[in-house]
Amino acid sequence: MSRFPSSQSTSAMVEEPTKVVSAGGGDREGEDEQVVNPWEVTAKDGGKIDYDKLIEKFGCQRLDESFVRRVERLTGRPAHVFLRRGVFFAHRDFNEILDVYERGEKFFLYTGRGPSSEALHLGHLVPFMFTKYLQDAFKVPLVIQLTDDEKCMWKNLTVEESKRLACENVKDIIACGFDITRTFIFSDFSYVGGWASQVVGIFGFTNEDHIGKISFPPVQAVPSFPSSFPHLFSGKDNLRCLIPCAIDQDPYFRMTRDVAPRIGYQKPALIESSFFPALQGETGKMSASDPNSAIYVTDSSKDIKNKVNRYAFSGGQDSIENHRKYGANLEVDIPVKYLGFFLEDDAELDHIKKEYGAGRMLTGEIKKRLVEVLSELVERHRKARALVTDEVVDAFMAVRPLPLMFS
Repeated sequence: MSRFPSSQSTSAMVEEPTKVVSAGGGDREGEDEQVVNPWEVTAKDGGKIDYDKLIEKFGCQRLDESFVRRVERLTGRPAHVFLRRGVFFAHRDFNEILDVYERGEKFFLYTGRGPSSEALHLGHLVPFMFTKYLQDAFKVPLVIQLTDDEKCMWKNLTVEESKRLACENVKDIIACGFDITRTFIFSDFSYVGGWASQVVGIFGFTNEDHIGKISFPPVQAVPSFPSSFPHLFSGKDNLRCLIPCAIDQDPYFRMTRDVAPRIGYQKPALIESSFFPALQGETGKMSASDPNSAIYVTDSSKDIKNKVNRYAFSGGQDSIENHRKYGANLEVDIPVKYLGFFLEDDAELDHIKKEYGAGRMLTGEIKKRLVEVLSELVERHRKARALVTDEVVDAFMAVRPLPLMFS
């Protein structure tokens, strides 16, 4: 978190039209260095994503240390590990959200999940863990969208299966600890009406027809406008919205921010994260078809130990002798990167990096510590999820006022 462009407000500007086919390279076919959009994330020749180029291409801004200090000052609590270690590294108008809060006004949070798998992996948890921190720190309401209609169209799922997966995912989301007095969770099928699926049925479109992709972005955009929730924000049409998300979702909201002033609404602000790497390395891809590419919240401690020891890409040397001599390459070491996400103790993480980088700690020691950290996290999540009954889900998803949401 070293460089930060001018924080001048862009609220009166019309932003560059959204073009989601690529980011970071040219627009000519064959010249793209990386492709980052809501449907695909790939780097040239299987390399790493260049986040500096992504920021430049998308036109967002980098978060620097001054934001971390300001959040701590305004909330009176330490910054979340994802903020102080640069996991959330870019933003649009986050400075304006903090201005609003400092003036004694409020905002609301909006994030979401496309329910395409039975269980969440740790990468899925990252935005929800951070959003919970923001809700607790700023004491503001939150809306969470489940795009079950989108997954029904593009994952070739039945409506019933999409709804079932949404219900399972809701339980994992609630288990992150959200405040029910400030949280409304909704699915597109139940709250929006699942219009996209109806269009497919009425007109006979198939999953190969791109009409759904063209039409879906507004469905994801409108929850950033308070008027979408009259039971929550009636008469508060100027309420600002902050969206925590991974940076591949940025194109959706560039479009939203371009349109918002034209229809009389405030632009939503964004705070954006980097991508959570696969076990096999940052050039790998977490995939539901490869359960060994990720740690899932349903994995046992034995599963976690096996996956970390067998599949977590190591930056250690090929022999103990060479490792003691040259040390580990921390830039490619996945156990160290995972500890950077989930090991709370800054001093311990710094010690591990120093000792491992110098060759005084071995790969086996690092992996052992990671297994302990992840097993504790997953077990804590499992216990919390076991308390989420169908009645609790219904309570979170009930269309209801939240009378104490700003208190």
